[in-house]
Amino acid sequence: MIATITGATGHVGVTLARTLLSRGYTVRAIVHRGGAWLDGMPVQKVDGDVGDEKSLLPAFDHADVVFHTAARISITRADTAAVNAVNFTGTRNVIAAFRKSGAKRLVHFSSIEALDAQPLDTPLDEERPFVPAQIGSPYALSKAAAETEVRAAMASGMDAIILNPTAIIGPFDVRPSLLGQAVISFAQGRIPALVEGGFDWVDVRDVAEAAVAAAERAPAGGRYIIGGRWASMKELAELVCAAAGSRVPRLMCPFPLAQAWAPVSTGFCRITGKPPLFTTYTLRVLRGNRSVNHEKATRDFGYAPRDLQRTVRETLLWFKESGKLS
Repeated sequence: MIATITGATGHVGVTLARTLLSRGYTVRAIVHRGGAWLDGMPVQKVDGDVGDEKSLLPAFDHADVVFHTAARISITRADTAAVNAVNFTGTRNVIAAFRKSGAKRLVHFSSIEALDAQPLDTPLDEERPFVPAQIGSPYALSKAAAETEVRAAMASGMDAIILNPTAIIGPFDVRPSLLGQAVISFAQGRIPALVEGGFDWVDVRDVAEAAVAAAERAPAGGRYIIGGRWASMKELAELVCAAAGSRVPRLMCPFPLAQAWAPVSTGFCRITGKPPLFTTYTLRVLRGNRSVNHEKATRDFGYAPRDLQRTVRETLLWFKESGKLS
């Protein structure tokens, strides 16, 4: 079995490569830049870029499954054009190359943010419509637009599966991601105050295992939420700090104050070049739906996420062993 991964050097991509290798797949990893984390892994590195349809063809050629994980994640409006170029136009190029290559099945990674969290008192499942344009972040809207392209391709006969993971954390966070940076900051005691709200957190290894299971067993045209469980930022901080031996932030920033401060903080971070921890968009997501339903994935291919406390503990261990957390 030949599996191709776009975004193979990212958090999900690296984890997925490890999972596929453990299952006996031949793995083709499309590398745009920064492929050092794949060194030592028996994967076939292929130079490519989702922005260039032709560059994808050698890696897609007669693959049994293509996992499209490549994405640009952003929590600000400043890089909207770059986000759309990767997430929307890149997905169009992936679909076009897939159709020309003789590949058999596409597993497309969308996001829970592409879906409308409202109404908050009803569990969020696969039947939710896309997030409204007037409230969605550029990232959320780009993922919704990309998913629309995949759905159109499925309607015309392409064999594809769509996954909508929730907030991903876990080991093998090589860059690290925005959420990985938050975990490190909690562990080092560098976040003085918490904000009300939380996310549905899912282990990156569970996402990778769900993707492989969906590729092998899900019916064509399936769409699946891949979640874990909801936990507040306070609970996550407590889990991280307990595992790291650091102090939990004592201050809780009232939500109205956080909303008022977010644009100022974002502007300051733009000047300093540092990524903001909270923006207007992330605050909206923090107050999103607390009940995310992944029962469809459990029913169709046995999805069962692991315990969040275990995820936090093993994530910190990996950060320490990889030198990202002193």
